[in-house]
Amino acid sequence: MRRRDFVSGIALAAGAAACSGEQGADAAAAGASRESFEWNLATSWPPGLPGLGTGVQHLVERIGRASGGRLQIKVFAGGELVPALEVFDAVRTGTVQMGHDASYYHRGKVAAAQYFTTAPFGLVAQEMDAWFYYGGGQELWHELYGELGMIAFPAGNTAHQMLGWFNRELNSIDDLKGLKIRMPGLGGEVMQRAGATQVTMPASDIFTSLQTGAIDAAEWVGPYNDLTLGLHKAARYYYYPGFHEPGPALECMINKAAWDTLPEDLQEIVRSCCQAINLDMQAEYNWGNAMALEQLRADPDVELRELPQEIFDELRRHAYEAMNELSAQDEWSARIQKSMFDFMQKSNDNLLTGELAYLNMRMRTRS
Repeated sequence: MRRRDFVSGIALAAGAAACSGEQGADAAAAGASRESFEWNLATSWPPGLPGLGTGVQHLVERIGRASGGRLQIKVFAGGELVPALEVFDAVRTGTVQMGHDASYYHRGKVAAAQYFTTAPFGLVAQEMDAWFYYGGGQELWHELYGELGMIAFPAGNTAHQMLGWFNRELNSIDDLKGLKIRMPGLGGEVMQRAGATQVTMPASDIFTSLQTGAIDAAEWVGPYNDLTLGLHKAARYYYYPGFHEPGPALECMINKAAWDTLPEDLQEIVRSCCQAINLDMQAEYNWGNAMALEQLRADPDVELRELPQEIFDELRRHAYEAMNELSAQDEWSARIQKSMFDFMQKSNDNLLTGELAYLNMRMRTRS
């Protein structure tokens, strides 16, 4: 056999082998693409609640469409499958594959987790996104939750929240003493340090508790959701601004063992859909809060009040004391808080010379 024919024969054989290998890979990929999954997702939210509840439904619908029906997820509202504030344990133990809630609901189990929702006097919504996606926040989240057999992604943000609804006026810090207030997370601890009694309860219990006097005050989210829950019918004074949740992020938790069963393309679909719903929910709340606040301002039975600066400053002092004590006791809290607040120090100047300066000038020229 001449050398040229020999070389040609090798080339043909190599080409055939390569084609065979490509066909095998394609077959394997095709086999994976036909694999389907049916998951359950538990939430902390009342069924159909605008923003939070509907956002979760939109998330699973997006995943279903993007996956071509290969990943179908059934949503259970708070209390339907597991208690509203026990979603974390349901995901960790594998009772459900996915969960959607706010990470500060399980601060009693994992103290550092609450930072992934918010920190008092911390980052606003757009800063939270910057920190998650570019500042190392998402990596810290994966590392912490990985130790617990889970993975989590930002999946919504309600934007800056109101301080809440009160059945008494707030004129000085002394007016918080003895006050029973529904406020979870570090914000609730700050209120407790100021003399109030912190109460944590799901959304479904807030109206009745406020109306009957079981609590004296409650924060939930903001005008959009507060109006839906009818909280303006249970308390008169609506105070702003909230110090406790300047940009609260919601989490989509996934059991790590379940996550590892998904092929890479489905993992990417889940990841991308969480990011899409994170953006969509912020947009919905910015719109919904504006519409609802206009309605509440027109209600003669609602008194919109700005929190006195004296109280705001005193709460800030308590907040930093609480966070510094937590960081001294818990290594994870120290790592996350340092990462978050280091970024906030850099972000402050950008906001002052950008959005804040623009908004101040825009408001001054408003006719």
